[in-house]
Amino acid sequence: MRILVTGGAGFIGSHLCERLVEEGHEVMCLDNLCTGDPRNLETLQGHPRFRFILADAVSPINLTVDRVAHLASPASPVDYGRLSVETMMVNSLGTYQALELARKNGARFLLASTSEVYGDPLETPQGEEYHGNVNPVGPRACYDESKRFAEAMTSTYRRLYGLETVILRIFNTFGPRMRREDGRVVPNFILQAVAGEPITVYGDGTQTRSFCYVDDLVEGIRRALFTDAAVGEVINLGNDGEMTILELAERVRHLTGSASEISFRPLPEDDPQRRRPRLEKAREILSWEPRVSLEEGLSKVVEWFKEHPV
Repeated sequence: MRILVTGGAGFIGSHLCERLVEEGHEVMCLDNLCTGDPRNLETLQGHPRFRFILADAVSPINLTVDRVAHLASPASPVDYGRLSVETMMVNSLGTYQALELARKNGARFLLASTSEVYGDPLETPQGEEYHGNVNPVGPRACYDESKRFAEAMTSTYRRLYGLETVILRIFNTFGPRMRREDGRVVPNFILQAVAGEPITVYGDGTQTRSFCYVDDLVEGIRRALFTDAAVGEVINLGNDGEMTILELAERVRHLTGSASEISFRPLPEDDPQRRRPRLEKAREILSWEPRVSLEEGLSKVVEWFKEHPV
């Protein structure tokens, strides 16, 4: 199949491109490199079934495709804080352009949405039927609300045009190729621990997250692209093993053998207190569940950062 991956030079997108090429698909990666990195695609350069397109997803896209995986968007608070307008544009106009491409080709469309659509949830674990608790004018709204808009646009195309669509709500994901400076907790903790610097925990560390290794996530995305039963569905993808941020800091410190102290900072506004997915739909529809343990995944990330010091 001919598959377009928008945001394909990013952390998750590059892993997805690799996986699809390995399976024999023709993959086109579209990225403007505002947060993506061409080094993430080094293993694919020159491959006959891979094509990189330097372009912004908000511009019209004219390609022949069978599947569209729309992953383009800044995805960390640091990135969408400094690229707020760009984030809103790619999740609104960029989603429209990607949907139009899918509609014109009769292609299946997959939206990489986010657990952030649940905001600071009032119920745990979060199931797909939960409508969320989002502050529409807060500092995270540029990402949260634009992703909610993207879901609404995708659902409208399904109802209006009969387009085959799948919405995936992706929970915290980690793995090799995470950017050092993107501000997410796993690279922050690992880099601080390895350097012997204080490990920065925001708030009192009792807020929770659920961490999914990137290979597991990519397998879920791949299944959603090709599983007919996923069409028309909204599906959580992540790991339902919940832990506090303070517990994560302790695990990273133990894994790296670090003597770093833990430094507490004020909690950012609207930072979610709990984050844990219900995965029944993913297990039932996609026959999928996470398999890589946190310790195994963290070890791989530590090694990757050591092998890629800059």
